[in-house]
Amino acid sequence: MTTPTPTPTPTATPATWRTRSDLAAAGRTATGLLLVSPDGDSAVPGDPAGTAGAFTAALRAAGVGPSDRVVVALSGDGELAGPQWAHAAAEVAEAAASVGPRGRLRLHHTLETLGATTLVITPTGAMDLLARLHLEFLLDPLDLGLRRIVLTGEIASRRTMDHLASEFDAQVTEVYCSPFTAAPLGWRSSETEPLTPLAPGSLALASLEKDELLTPPYAGGLAELVVVGGDAGGDTGGDTVLRTGQVARVPAGDAIPAPGHTVGDHVLVRGVWLSLERVRRAMGRIDGVSGWELGVSRQGTLDAVTLTVAFNRESLIDNPMWKSRIQQSLKALTPITIAVEVSGEVAEASTPGTVNDARGHHLGRDRTAIAR
Repeated sequence: MTTPTPTPTPTATPATWRTRSDLAAAGRTATGLLLVSPDGDSAVPGDPAGTAGAFTAALRAAGVGPSDRVVVALSGDGELAGPQWAHAAAEVAEAAASVGPRGRLRLHHTLETLGATTLVITPTGAMDLLARLHLEFLLDPLDLGLRRIVLTGEIASRRTMDHLASEFDAQVTEVYCSPFTAAPLGWRSSETEPLTPLAPGSLALASLEKDELLTPPYAGGLAELVVVGGDAGGDTGGDTVLRTGQVARVPAGDAIPAPGHTVGDHVLVRGVWLSLERVRRAMGRIDGVSGWELGVSRQGTLDAVTLTVAFNRESLIDNPMWKSRIQQSLKALTPITIAVEVSGEVAEASTPGTVNDARGHHLGRDRTAIAR
């Protein structure tokens, strides 16, 4: 069944539309303090002073107040904003610290040591902490005394918010942040609610088929979340629209829902945007690789990634040196751990690389084909 596409309402045409891929070359000309992605693929000017209010507003929307003690434990692209979360929390709470990603037992120890009442973390990080408390450490999550959990940086699995709220007896808020600067753009307090934008007009919806903003009331269907007004800083200007690569199923009405999918040349895995084009180029440099499939799943609490390659001659299938070359190439691309498997069948003809996202997140590289 074809998914309906929201009907665009004519608007003034923005001067510039950009995607994450368009920003990859910005590092050579960007000036000032730069925010660099973990894979080094893009760099955008940061504005801590300009975005400080957004972090503060997001924390207050989550209910953080003077009696709270906040620990920020973000990984992936969101780790770049960890200090900003902590600085903002120090303004509205009693104490705050950004501890970054770490082993779950060490995180548990840190939460106890600091007497944390609020935890800022990715959805899978929170679920993994919960699972390990139960299964490995035999600890009761209620003993931590967390009153609030703020989720950000990933597309959460269904019922994650309700499950965490029940297990920790805490108020759970999801904050949607810019995939370019990690600055908060909107929030919601339950899975069934739409996003409440923190700065009206900065977060919008766009057609997948063409560069055109949608205006409410929306007709329903698929639409891409976009950031309006130079979120990447530098020369983007206030008339720039940045496609986030994140897609929502929009109900008829006026609300902007949280994204449930991704689209384009990047896949969001463990809070990190993985460039499919860079994977393609890396595999193209290795003699004998005739095709590959990037498989992504979330069978447990965390994302798992496997690259299955096909060779064009049998002598390479069981060659450990060739498999090691592929593993080293992937390590040079991304901080994400990607397992490598080799197809047992020879594939003489070269085929384009594909993505098999068992999570159901990535809809495809060509956004215009998805809309049809």
